[in-house]
Amino acid sequence: MAKSMIALNHYAHAVRFWQLMGVWLLLIAGAAAAFFSLEHFGHAITGMTNHIVWGFPHVIAIFLIVAASGVLNVASIASVFGRTDYKPYAPLSAWMSIALLIGGLAVLVLDLGKPDRLTVAMTHFNWTSMFAWNVFLYTGLLALAVVYLWTMYDKRVSGWSSAAGIAVFLWRLVLTSGTGLIFGFLVGREGYGTALLAPAFLALSFAWGWALFLLAQEGVSRWAGEPSAMLDEALFTRARQLFAVFLAAALYFVVIYHLTNLYFERNAAFSRFLLFAGGEFTFLFWIGYLLLGALLPLWLVLGMGDRASVRWAALLTVFGGIAFLYAFIIGGQAWPLQPFVGYEVLSSGFDDGQVAIYQPHWPEVLLALGGIGVSGLLITLAVRVWPFVPVRT
Repeated sequence: MAKSMIALNHYAHAVRFWQLMGVWLLLIAGAAAAFFSLEHFGHAITGMTNHIVWGFPHVIAIFLIVAASGVLNVASIASVFGRTDYKPYAPLSAWMSIALLIGGLAVLVLDLGKPDRLTVAMTHFNWTSMFAWNVFLYTGLLALAVVYLWTMYDKRVSGWSSAAGIAVFLWRLVLTSGTGLIFGFLVGREGYGTALLAPAFLALSFAWGWALFLLAQEGVSRWAGEPSAMLDEALFTRARQLFAVFLAAALYFVVIYHLTNLYFERNAAFSRFLLFAGGEFTFLFWIGYLLLGALLPLWLVLGMGDRASVRWAALLTVFGGIAFLYAFIIGGQAWPLQPFVGYEVLSSGFDDGQVAIYQPHWPEVLLALGGIGVSGLLITLAVRVWPFVPVRT
């Protein structure tokens, strides 16, 4: 069992550290360039339109935010469910949650274009909007995760670790439900407007967060040059089985979501479009998410089961998650509004009634990659400074 923690050697791993830092800083520099371009020229230089108001940056931001909730699974298993074998890995889990959430929120803030708009969003609230509630949900998770980390490292408050773990566990369930309900409460969009999106996003967060933690834990262990820091065989087997459960649960809710849409006439047209006639959205759903992001990872985890296969499954799960959100978020906006279901409505010259076309431009891609860079930078710095790497002794 992992009993102690080590910090990375400041000399032996300096080269790899600065290589990683160079990658993250390059991504952040690109995002900064995109931000200043947007601030100067406005959103006209993006591929977003009046039809597609949430573009590729929002896809990555929501993926990072949802995964930030799911990556806390490891810490929750240790503190809430009392599995002490997961406890040495809880600090990295909690810090990854903080880093991913900050990275996701950074993308959303940069996408505002004008920095002063952030003060408006933070001082004027529409309490009937899920966007307003999510401001408090996101900041609340950040605060609770910081307190949770504090209880892990400070013996004076270690007695509160279990209570802090339970609090952050409950809060993240509410946060992920709230993220799903951002879409669930958009009744004007046929692709959204269902309470099923709350549990669906919860299940997806478990799968995506677990995949990112497995990748990070093994990556950090290899970077530290400590093979003993990897999950032992017994713990790896349980982690692999849980991964399969999370993947299956996420797939179940996605299937139920589309079956529900197909059952109701109001939503059926969108699901038929996404599943069969959506072009790139159909391809991303069937190939990107269903095949590469769900079924293939399940086969790798259950059928193969070795560490290399699980790594590939985790990578494919991350790719599949981004593909799913792209098809869901952008496809849901591309599908035209249907104000009178079952009736033919005459279209004007403003392309209403037509499937919208969207192509992300370079500022959007750089902004999205910048969010990944922020999260990676925070994780890399923390692992370098703090003893996040557990060692079996």
